[in-house]
Amino acid sequence: MNNTVELLGHYGSDEVIACSAWTSTSRNLTDEKRARVQRLIEMLWINGHETPFEKGVVHFLVDTDIASHIHLLKHRISSLNAESARYKELKEDKYYLPLDWEDKTRTDHGIESWADRLEEYTKEGNKLYHECIADLEPTLGRKRAKESARFFKTYNSKIQADVMFNMRSFANFQRLRNSEHSQVEIREIADKMLKLVESIEGNPFKYTLEAFKLNREL
Repeated sequence: MNNTVELLGHYGSDEVIACSAWTSTSRNLTDEKRARVQRLIEMLWINGHETPFEKGVVHFLVDTDIASHIHLLKHRISSLNAESARYKELKEDKYYLPLDWEDKTRTDHGIESWADRLEEYTKEGNKLYHECIADLEPTLGRKRAKESARFFKTYNSKIQADVMFNMRSFANFQRLRNSEHSQVEIREIADKMLKLVESIEGNPFKYTLEAFKLNREL
């Protein structure tokens, strides 16, 4: 039931970003210039020369609750596509239950936990969603039945999203969402994304991440 993140791929590196910045003079990489990559990337970011960072890209597949999906949509990202209840019937009925609700009981209604109650509520919504599609389809047509029946879907319903950031956008996303001020669910997604990028073999974005001050300094 947890939200999950998979790194599908990446393009670019610190050197690619540096070469983009050096295009105005010379892109030829020498040993001397390679030794200057870290300082250049720091200078670019500190001074607001952010366009070269758009030449680095990270690509994720995320299973996320709809509330967190909305957070993802609010950022300047390169690309986002997701499952659509308008175009298909969501038959898996995936959903998310907050982990910090597990021991919280409904004190005014006996010992039933809020997590259990949310699960019941979600399952009932999913049941009504499928029933509504079946009942409305003969009169409204399949398309309208699907797109309107989704009103029974709750915010904790999970969909799969294909998300791609350039590194400039990734920095913005991490700064705002991998923060103690952010909602727990989107913060966990942002943190998983960052750890996956940090773990790419060869650490191609090492200096870029350091310049963004993302390495546990958010």
